[in-house]
Amino acid sequence: MSAQTIIAPSMLSSDFSRLGEEVEAVCRAGADWIHLDVMDGHFVPNITFGPPVIKSIRNRTDRVFDCHLMIEPCDPYLAAFADAGCDVITVHAEATRHLDRSLQAIRDLGCKAGVSLNPSTPENVIEYVLDRLDLILLMTVNPGFGGQAFIPSVVDKAARIKAMIGERPILIEIDGGVTPETAPLVARAGADVLVAGSSVFKGGPDAYAANIAALRRTSDGVRRAA
Repeated sequence: MSAQTIIAPSMLSSDFSRLGEEVEAVCRAGADWIHLDVMDGHFVPNITFGPPVIKSIRNRTDRVFDCHLMIEPCDPYLAAFADAGCDVITVHAEATRHLDRSLQAIRDLGCKAGVSLNPSTPENVIEYVLDRLDLILLMTVNPGFGGQAFIPSVVDKAARIKAMIGERPILIEIDGGVTPETAPLVARAGADVLVAGSSVFKGGPDAYAANIAALRRTSDGVRRAA
C-alpha cells in the first residue's frame, strides 16, 4: 500500500454548464484523477453524458480520466469511450453477461480495466477475473444518484477484497458517500482511490482545494500507518 491516496472528484456533482472549467478547477485544486460517471437511465435511474461530452473536455487536462460505466449493455460502447480519451474504463459485473470478455476488450483498446460491484453483490463473482483487472470499484451507495449516504457494511467488503487480491497490482476504488469522516474507514480497509462528488464540489471553486486536502489528510494518515 502506498502512502498517497488517489483523489478522484466525481464530475457528476460539478456544474454541468461549465464542465470544462470545473475539470480545470479541481485539477488546480489537487485532484489526481477525474471520475466520469456514465449513466444510461436503464441500468441505473439517471442519465448523465456519453463519449462526445467526455471527448469535448479531454483537452482540459492530462490527468487520468477514470470512466465508470453504469450502462447495460456495455460492450458495444467500449471503443467509443476509449476513443473519447478515457484511461480507465470500469464496467459493472451486474451489467455484462461475459465479464472476462468485456475486461479483455477494454485492455485490447489500450485502457486499464476495472470492474464495479454494487453494495449487494458479493465479491466472489469477480474472483475468476482477478488477472484481467487493474482496478476494483466498490459502490458504497446504490448507483444512480450523487449525494447518497455511505453504506458502512462495504468497509468489511473492501477488506475482504484486499485480502483476495493478495500481491496483485490491483487498485481498490471507493465510490459513494466519501467524506473526511468516511475516508479513513475505507483507507484502513485497503482503499487506494477515493471518488468524491458532493464533498469536493460543495462551496464552489474557492473551496475545492480545502475539500480535497481534507479528504487526503484523513485518508493518508491511516494509509501510512497500515
